[in-house]
Amino acid sequence: MLMKTTDMYPEIEPYDHGFLDTGDGHQVYWELCGNPQGKPAIFLHGGPGSGCSAAHRRLFNPERYKILLFDQRGCGRSRPHASLENNTTWHLVADIERLRTEVLNVEQALIFGGSWGSTLALAYAQTHPDRASELIVRGIFTLRKAEVQWFYQEGASWLFPDLWEDYLAPIPLDERHDMVSAYHRRLTGSDPQVQAQAARAWCSWEDHTITLLPKTRQLPVHGTNDPSIAFSRIENHYFFHNGFMEEGQLLRDVSKIRHIPGVIAQGRYDVCTPARTAWALHQAWPEAEFHLVDNAGHAFDEPGTLAHLIAATDKFSA
Repeated sequence: MLMKTTDMYPEIEPYDHGFLDTGDGHQVYWELCGNPQGKPAIFLHGGPGSGCSAAHRRLFNPERYKILLFDQRGCGRSRPHASLENNTTWHLVADIERLRTEVLNVEQALIFGGSWGSTLALAYAQTHPDRASELIVRGIFTLRKAEVQWFYQEGASWLFPDLWEDYLAPIPLDERHDMVSAYHRRLTGSDPQVQAQAARAWCSWEDHTITLLPKTRQLPVHGTNDPSIAFSRIENHYFFHNGFMEEGQLLRDVSKIRHIPGVIAQGRYDVCTPARTAWALHQAWPEAEFHLVDNAGHAFDEPGTLAHLIAATDKFSA
């Protein structure tokens, strides 16, 4: 199957799907696409809380890969919708491991993650360093306090003061010194109207800053559930709890994964997850192929970034 490296592969449908019963209150939706006899790959979506989309299937050559995609706890087609119970980084790492053994039934798989998916990919690989055959990560986010502060408290606000006003709007002046906590109170409160207003404002801020040029993305919609509620509640829940990790843990423990072949792709003008973190990962993991993409923001489907991601999945497809 020949294609330009700036194109995604053609649209495909899953050949199998189901739910992983976690045993602690969650049903995690999964699907398999591509070649049942192909190289196993696990795709990790962003957010946390966004869910997978059909476009994510198209990052892999369907003739060469057996692709597992899943909606992380509480989002997408997983149930219960927007649940924060038993929903931490380490619950998700355990879910990936069970999906590898129970659904893929393989010893190793390529792990591909972008944005929050890069966080989760690093956390999984550092927990199970012999189970990732390769790592592809982009839009690098390690959930250090300074990274969250930049985007949700002060930093990106200097670049988008007009959009920042809409993000501030649901929060009274006396609570704006800690926006993540202020949003947490509203997104986990009992008033559905207050929750919906906060969810829309939280999502709108990220939606309008994710690409290099202005473009509003659409969260994947599955069924009747409002994806903005799951996205904002789950994402804020993780940020409020510092990712359920020690500060700087993922960069500190890179030595555990330096033997794994890897590719790092990062947009130079990524406002959501600035390039400083990707550079720090590159310095800690010099063996990985590193691409700082001059004509890209945060989104995976911007041409410069997309070309490197497709090249990476092609490279590891043998």
